[in-house]
Amino acid sequence: MKGLVFDIRSFSVHDGPGIRTTVFLKGCALRCSWCHNPESQRCMVETARKFRRFGTEVSETTETLGTFLEASAILKRFEADRPFFEESNGGITLSGGEPLLQPAFTLFLLKASKELGIHTAIDTSGYASTEIFKNIIQAADLVLYDLKLADDYQHQHYTGQSNQLILENLRYLKSIQKRFFIRIPLIPDVTDTQKNLEGLYEIIEELNEVERIDILPFHHLGKTKYERMGKIFDFQQMGPYNSAKSEQIKSFFLPLAKTVSIGG
Repeated sequence: MKGLVFDIRSFSVHDGPGIRTTVFLKGCALRCSWCHNPESQRCMVETARKFRRFGTEVSETTETLGTFLEASAILKRFEADRPFFEESNGGITLSGGEPLLQPAFTLFLLKASKELGIHTAIDTSGYASTEIFKNIIQAADLVLYDLKLADDYQHQHYTGQSNQLILENLRYLKSIQKRFFIRIPLIPDVTDTQKNLEGLYEIIEELNEVERIDILPFHHLGKTKYERMGKIFDFQQMGPYNSAKSEQIKSFFLPLAKTVSIGG
């Protein structure tokens, strides 16, 4: 079985507990205007410009974005990294893009990893049909769940999709007592407004106490990716996120979770 992957990173420490190997699957149904991985959006192999410098000379080539990989090859990578998982209580994380957009491949990797005794996590927006969501989530030990915008109109405006399915799937997670962490991206004047933060607070409060909330301040590390792909980045001129405001927002969410962190 093959899946479309655009990156695999070992020694990741921000995609769940311990040291992890994270597989980034290509394709996403959302089009978040602040997305820092534009190469993750389309479920197809693409190319981007790549520049190489030799002294004062600069040459331009192309880079392939996305590779169809056999699940067996990825599982061998997981097995090779197993000592690091065992030492740190880590494991593997499937991210994206949106891993739920490749449901058969995602489910296969999760089940095969569990059979190997490896802890599994999935990083998702929660935007998937109820059937696909329930089927895949049961095979994961941990769900990293993104919450962006509380208002449905705003969610459609900034991501291209409604948040109703996302909220339904979140409530399902809580109802089956699946372990999950909530992740909130802080996008200036979009997700970090008082109105949105209060809306997210109400949504999370309805879940009763949650284990963990990760506050993820905006960064523009993906800026050059847009340039190389010939795309426009809506937040091109945005600087680093205000650290004091991050701390204020962290304090705001403290009553809702056992742990609230900045940066995951």
